[in-house]
Amino acid sequence: MSAAPIATGYKSNTTKANFISMKILVFGKDGQLGKALHVLLDSLLPTLAHKPNINYVGRSECDLADASALEALLNQLQPQLIINASAYTAVDRAETEPDLAFAINARAPEIMAQYAADHGATFLHYSTDYVFDGEKYGYCLEDDIRNPLGVYGKSKAASEETIARIFAGNAGSGQYAIFRTSWVYGNGGNFIRTILRLAKDREELKIINDQYGVPTSATWLAQVSLGLVADDKLRIKEFPSGIYHAVPAGETTWHGLACLAVQAALEDGASLKIVPGAIKSIPAVEYPLPTPRPMNSRMSTDKLGQVLVGRGDMSKLEQLNQPWDIAVKAYVSNLAKDRLI
Repeated sequence: MSAAPIATGYKSNTTKANFISMKILVFGKDGQLGKALHVLLDSLLPTLAHKPNINYVGRSECDLADASALEALLNQLQPQLIINASAYTAVDRAETEPDLAFAINARAPEIMAQYAADHGATFLHYSTDYVFDGEKYGYCLEDDIRNPLGVYGKSKAASEETIARIFAGNAGSGQYAIFRTSWVYGNGGNFIRTILRLAKDREELKIINDQYGVPTSATWLAQVSLGLVADDKLRIKEFPSGIYHAVPAGETTWHGLACLAVQAALEDGASLKIVPGAIKSIPAVEYPLPTPRPMNSRMSTDKLGQVLVGRGDMSKLEQLNQPWDIAVKAYVSNLAKDRLI
């Protein structure tokens, strides 16, 4: 796959604001990714001579379904970096709440993107493997045709299309990155924690074994995505605007993830009733859901890797290529240490 032109420097319109009064606005503070971004940004602050002005926004601060309130907030805070880690993620409920799903997942990012393009800001947005139908053999590329299977995926696909259109119509003003990812877990409810909770009470589980993807740590995703758009001093860097796939290396199934999580928990001393061998594998057809899930969520990260290589950022490249199971084992170990299993 041919690489996009690589930009390696800081934004040409960088001003003293980048070093003295950088304004960062993070949406989705209560979600797994939003929490990970908060921790990451807080960890960088002690090293900075000039602290940025960072605002974290959740539903209590701004209802993203309220377009007027969102526009007012952007105009009030005037951010130079907008990070949208918020989303309507109730995949099945979205089928009965399409207007709300599109308001949060499509209309709100459109407003953020328009502000960024109009004001020369950087916009960081997150999307999902659900924009694909999962029928492709092998790894999906960023420019593969979208064909979402449900309302959730359609709303996220709409945001991708709208963001690209807005910035294309404002050439040279602002920049954006859309990170597609899959199977996110972090500080909050997720598949891994559900499996470990069930494993404390059940001696047998049945888990789908024919849907493929990559478990992605919210902490890892925050580090990789922020690493593209800013340096460790939180100075904005130039990068080719567009969509990037961001998942760790490797692949697995839901069954494989469940087995690894249980094995890791047992090795860390967790008291579980189940062992990996008692987790039975079943096909997806035996576990029907209101909204079908992609059977293949594997995504190539070559595009992001090429940008990092072009920058000479080998530490970030090494992080991008980290096997998925390493982070899962560390995550489970921390749950055990904190007695959350």
